[in-house]
Amino acid sequence: MTTEKVAFIGLGVMGYPMAGYLSGTSLDVAVYNRTDSRAQQWLQSFPGKKAATPAETAADADIVCLCVGNDDDVRSVVYGETGILAGLKKGAILIDHTTASPQLAKELELAVSEAGSEFLDAPVSGGQAGAENGSLTIMVGGNQAPFNIAKEVMNVYAKSVQLMGPAGSGQLTKAVNQICIAGVLQGLSEGLHFAEKVGLDINAVVDVISKGAAQSWQMENRAATMAEAEFDFGFAVDWMRKDLAIALATANAAGVSLPLTALVDQFYQDVQRQGGGRWDSSSLIQRLRSPDAR
Repeated sequence: MTTEKVAFIGLGVMGYPMAGYLSGTSLDVAVYNRTDSRAQQWLQSFPGKKAATPAETAADADIVCLCVGNDDDVRSVVYGETGILAGLKKGAILIDHTTASPQLAKELELAVSEAGSEFLDAPVSGGQAGAENGSLTIMVGGNQAPFNIAKEVMNVYAKSVQLMGPAGSGQLTKAVNQICIAGVLQGLSEGLHFAEKVGLDINAVVDVISKGAAQSWQMENRAATMAEAEFDFGFAVDWMRKDLAIALATANAAGVSLPLTALVDQFYQDVQRQGGGRWDSSSLIQRLRSPDAR
């Protein structure tokens, strides 16, 4: 199949620039957003067209990309008289970039295949900066044939796209990603907080330890802002808790123990109680700085 028309549904902080990268190619791009003013704004910055419903957006598209908030949001734009499935043509590919549950991925794979089309669950990692820079990492679940076609489209806004296994495997891999990030951020928060309390120069500490085994993406990209208590950017605590809830529920169903992840999730709840629901996920350090920390 030759990909000529692509639809992008969901123009949030991630979808907006991802769709923008697609518009810079020879592809015919149509967009939809539940808040129409956001789609209007996108059209002022990028070439393309917008549609009134998900079904209309998906009509005639070879590939439909979806990037919304959670399982319920996905279902709201996929099903129903105006949903994606009502307009998806046979043989088209639906790519869901939403971080959602593996169970939803399997549900959608069945529903889309019954409609004569293909489905890929393809959550992303890299955050808003990765979306804006076109350097996302995408972990994909689904069949090889549609992946081979869709990969060329995803490569437009990603630096790495990998098929991880059948439907749901992309979401499971994203859960692993978030489990690892949660642990790293808690460790980094404790390390920097300790450095503060014992009177060390944080910048000097980070400069030294970042050249050794403690180095991480989080240290390289978040240590400086953590030191300055700057969190009005990046991946929000509310969204991190949503992702960790998926990981913990999936682990519980599989009989897998994730004690550290469960603990860090509760620490994020403490940050929410401090009013930090929209703060970047590196704001775990603020919990330690609180007089009530223990």
